[in-house]
Amino acid sequence: MRAANAFFVGLVFGLGLIVSGMTNPAKVLGFLDLAGVWDPSLALVMVGAILLGSCGFAIAKNRQHSLLGAPMQLPSATRLDKRLVLGSLAFGVGWGIAGFCPGPAIVSAAAGQPKAWLFVVAMICGMTLFSILERRGK
Repeated sequence: MRAANAFFVGLVFGLGLIVSGMTNPAKVLGFLDLAGVWDPSLALVMVGAILLGSCGFAIAKNRQHSLLGAPMQLPSATRLDKRLVLGSLAFGVGWGIAGFCPGPAIVSAAAGQPKAWLFVVAMICGMTLFSILERRGK
């Protein structure tokens, strides 16, 4: 049952990414290009996501279990540290160069976009390299 629910939620998320234009790198890069011909339409997507997410977190913080019965696992970290800032910068630079972030890239790769496949492969390589370096550092 959980797998079916996860599939349904992922499907809705993927369709939302497609409808909002997040799977179109040109649209994303147009949004990020503040000095050129700026496309503000993705700002509405972000505001909608923030509002919906805020409502979800407000409801979730008062619950012990999810609607499917799993224990709630909300983030507990509140500090801004060097790792968070550097990771955010790396994410933003990658998003600005490629026009993809992980979710839309996976949806676009599933739709057969070659640039998205290249991004997903590079993302997996980066995650693997990070994991190896993390293990060495401990």
